[in-house]
Amino acid sequence: MNPQRPASHLTRRALLLVAALSATFVALILFMGGFIMYTQAVAAELPSSPLADLVRAHAEAQRNFDQARLQALTTDDYIEVSPVGELDSREKMLTFYAPGQQRPAPTVQVQDTVVRLMGPHNDMALVVAKLVYTMEAEGQARSFAMRASYVAQQKDHQWKLVSAHYTGIRPPKQS
Repeated sequence: MNPQRPASHLTRRALLLVAALSATFVALILFMGGFIMYTQAVAAELPSSPLADLVRAHAEAQRNFDQARLQALTTDDYIEVSPVGELDSREKMLTFYAPGQQRPAPTVQVQDTVVRLMGPHNDMALVVAKLVYTMEAEGQARSFAMRASYVAQQKDHQWKLVSAHYTGIRPPKQS
């Protein structure tokens, strides 16, 4: 401490430092609040968007065993975690949907779609959706559902799926 400086100088300096830190803290809180509101707005259900449409097209291509469409909708390095937990490369996935492999498939509805844009240019996205499958058997409709998480990438103004992960949804217990 400099004996020639009055104690009030230190107090004024400390007050300025506290004021600067407080202003920075308030600005950070306002910024984070705005970011959280933006994220929530982007994460709201998007019934019709390029990414929701991409997921619907992918589900329909699977249902129709449309191997060419699946190839067009996925990147070369696409991977998926199948409903039984297997890690499948794009080639393995496409082989499953090869011509001649087609069998009766349930109808599929894509519901509760949530999209989160990511990356510095919003060129990556996480898409989560509920897939509801319904199949007619002996005059009765039976349904089951899965939750699916997709990662999509935009390249040359076109979105493609990089990966998919499927998890079965346990049916509600019957009373």
